[in-house]
Amino acid sequence: MQNTVDIDSDHTVARFAPDAEALQNAAQQGYRSVVNFKTDAEKQDVSPEEEKQLAEEAGLVYLHHPVAPDALDKALVDAFRNKLADLPRPVLLHCASGKRAGAMTLMAISATRGLDGDAALALGRAQGLDLTGEQIGRFVKTYADDKAGA
Repeated sequence: MQNTVDIDSDHTVARFAPDAEALQNAAQQGYRSVVNFKTDAEKQDVSPEEEKQLAEEAGLVYLHHPVAPDALDKALVDAFRNKLADLPRPVLLHCASGKRAGAMTLMAISATRGLDGDAALALGRAQGLDLTGEQIGRFVKTYADDKAGA
């Protein structure tokens, strides 16, 4: 799939919001779930309700877990981690640009693997998702450090 970042074999971040064709392609490529981090207030070509229907028609499990960058907190990440654990893998995760999806994915993976913030950001950079200069990257570092006890 083009314009994506494979964080690991179970988690791929899309740098775009998928349409019906992209969801069909994802299912054909073996993805089993899709996560949408866009909020209802964001401009969207496909609403979360429509995306859920399209994903399910393609045979994908759908999760809408809206994340507004200015409302990001540990509880929101922890809730996502709990939901992610129950999703069939591999999972395609998206927002509008991939930054929130990437950050949320890196935080979930780092908490599971016990990675500190520097290691979480390094994992993203190694895969082509550099959040180090971003405000959301600072949140990833703080969250991962907290979960790792660093």
